Amino acid sequence: MASVEIRDVRKAFGPVEVIHGVDIDIQDGEFVILVGPSGCGKSTLLRMIAGLERITGGQIIIGDKVVNQVPPKERDIAMVFQNYALYPHMTVAANMGFSLKLRGDASPHINERVAEAAEILGLTPLLGRFPRQLSGGQRQRVAMGRAIVREPQVYLFDEPLSNLDAKLRVAMRTEIKALHQRLGTTTIYVTHDQIEAMTMADKIVVMHDGIVEQIGAPLELYDNPANVFVAGFIGSPAMNFLRGNIRTNGSAPSVETDSGVSLPLAGAPDASEGMPVVYGIRPEHFTLADDGAEAIVSVVEPTGSEIQIFAEMDRQPIVAVFRERHDFKPGQTIRLKPDVGLVHLFDGGTENGRHL
Repeated sequence: MASVEIRDVRKAFGPVEVIHGVDIDIQDGEFVILVGPSGCGKSTLLRMIAGLERITGGQIIIGDKVVNQVPPKERDIAMVFQNYALYPHMTVAANMGFSLKLRGDASPHINERVAEAAEILGLTPLLGRFPRQLSGGQRQRVAMGRAIVREPQVYLFDEPLSNLDAKLRVAMRTEIKALHQRLGTTTIYVTHDQIEAMTMADKIVVMHDGIVEQIGAPLELYDNPANVFVAGFIGSPAMNFLRGNIRTNGSAPSVETDSGVSLPLAGAPDASEGMPVVYGIRPEHFTLADDGAEAIVSVVEPTGSEIQIFAEMDRQPIVAVFRERHDFKPGQTIRLKPDVGLVHLFDGGTENGRHL
């Protein structure tokens, strides 16, 4: 096992720079997830850690060794890809042990390592099968087993669950997290799915347009997003944003939208009267109240455990989530009151967070 240090790493394709000076510290044994929308640079960064992409600038350090010029096979990492990448003409056992065979390990040792990994992953009854005889989830476990047998310093996962159906993705999330807890090996995992990031990671790195927007534990990012992008990306359904100006000359501070809707605040920054801001509130932090702001229901989505309401407030789309059963109808006017203790306030220009 080893720590991974990413120091001012940059990547350019010709004149176009796609990674802009990224700095990340990954502790030994940590499970870190790189998350962000398509094109944010997370997979490119993972490939640079693996040695599959050249680094334009900066350093990548695995353990205490700078690996910028080290070939992938000598970095002591193991990578699990989205598409499994199994050899179709080899059995499960042969696929899992192939890297050890290439390394020149003795057959008894290979068989022992394959048997141990198969036991961990529940693949023992399948060792004699070929990939075409396996389900998608079983193939992904074989790909993971191939990585486990190598006993690397670092595991790299590149969107490994994207090809699986929704139910199997949930099951595999649990398996991968349990596997990390058992092995304790440093793991770097790339996904665009913030639910995967929230449920699996020790630490999340949120990326956008080739930069790191915020790094932190899942609940730290959820409760204290650094800016509008992180606040909108972390959480499902996403946080609601309403633009307005701070008003402090009334009985209590508030944010007033252009059409005069007043949204309550627990407090306001000093000398902030008239300041343009973005008012953020998560869907689950609305309550129904007579003194709430008017919202017109457009779509009602019952999920069983909760009801999601898509509505319009101040001509801006919002989402509210309720655990209780309500018989809302499209076109109905309801009044929604934000929990002032859970409001997030962002600067109207920079969209960075502001302290209340």
